[in-house]
Amino acid sequence: MPAQMYECLLMLDSSKVAGDLDTVKNSIHAILDKHKAEILASRPWDERKLAFPVKKQKKSLYYLVYVQVDSQQVKPIEHDLTLNESILRFMVIRIDPKLSETMLALAKDPHALALQAANEEMVDEYEMSGGGRGR
Repeated sequence: MPAQMYECLLMLDSSKVAGDLDTVKNSIHAILDKHKAEILASRPWDERKLAFPVKKQKKSLYYLVYVQVDSQQVKPIEHDLTLNESILRFMVIRIDPKLSETMLALAKDPHALALQAANEEMVDEYEMSGGGRGR
């Protein structure tokens, strides 16, 4: 079966990642390498307070990885990610081939995170000013 592009969003335990992101990153990459996944992009996305505790953690570092891998390897990858104690939760989704170039370009863009933060700040200001409410 031909390899397909997947996005993997990981919620990492902030207390285990604090100051040692490289070790956790290396363990995630080792899992992917073990299953012959080609890592296309890999970076921290954002650290956020969680809406509810997950495994007794109140905040998490979200980590984003794009890989090219045979679809039959996805389940074994998910199994190995489940066993990693630094990962609270994760989600793996297949990227439509039509969107793969755009998604990968955004994942590699160092300014994408700053743009996202600016947009969220604008939305927060809009909501605080009473915008978006029915009149």
